[in-house]
Amino acid sequence: MRTLVVLPTYNEILNVEPMLRTLRKVVAQCDVLVVDDGSPDGTANLAQEVGEDLGQITVLRRTKKSGLGGAYRAGFSWGLEHGYDRFVEIDCDFSHDPNALPTLLSAAEDHDVVIGSRYIPGGHIPRWSLSRRFLSRGGNQYASFMLGLGVADSTAGYRVYSKKALELIDFETVSADGYGFQIEMTYRAKRAGASIIEVPISFTDRELGESKMSRAIVIEALWLVTKWALEQPFGRGAH
Repeated sequence: MRTLVVLPTYNEILNVEPMLRTLRKVVAQCDVLVVDDGSPDGTANLAQEVGEDLGQITVLRRTKKSGLGGAYRAGFSWGLEHGYDRFVEIDCDFSHDPNALPTLLSAAEDHDVVIGSRYIPGGHIPRWSLSRRFLSRGGNQYASFMLGLGVADSTAGYRVYSKKALELIDFETVSADGYGFQIEMTYRAKRAGASIIEVPISFTDRELGESKMSRAIVIEALWLVTKWALEQPFGRGAH
């Protein structure tokens, strides 16, 4: 079973080389696709150099910054065209511990979607403030309640999808970005009958570089959840 790690980047010059080298050590059997959104800091060029050194690494260069959702859609499309069976979502900033990836891949042997979850027993967010934790946890609870997801961490960005799941989701038509992208992918997977499992992870804020998350992306996600819930023909959680 061929697995592709899709690694979106934008100005990750400080993180991309250590991440790629760590992934090569931890999951040597997996190929990596770096999807770079035209980083002006040279991220794509460095990733290319590291890829030539390590092997099994391809850089997909995009001309402009178009968001996390767009990067993953491009990465998934590329992977399907090249015959991959499983697809990993992971952040380049080490907020997702690459050492946890073998556990997620093991769970993916029996499930269509594996979510690295902060909000099930065993999940941790060591350095978040109480207010940030409340906002994130509350947003996830709202999404799960309104959409009938049965998932504790639908905004999580550390995931594994099977080829079957991506086809069921019809990911190319997913329009949301950021948190909204992750929720919409979860929502579509649930409605399509894909098997979903959450695996506990420890989530750590980036130490190098700048966060790409903004208040606008959070507001967009909450608005979309409300919109999707109102569009359901038979009320909350309808399929």
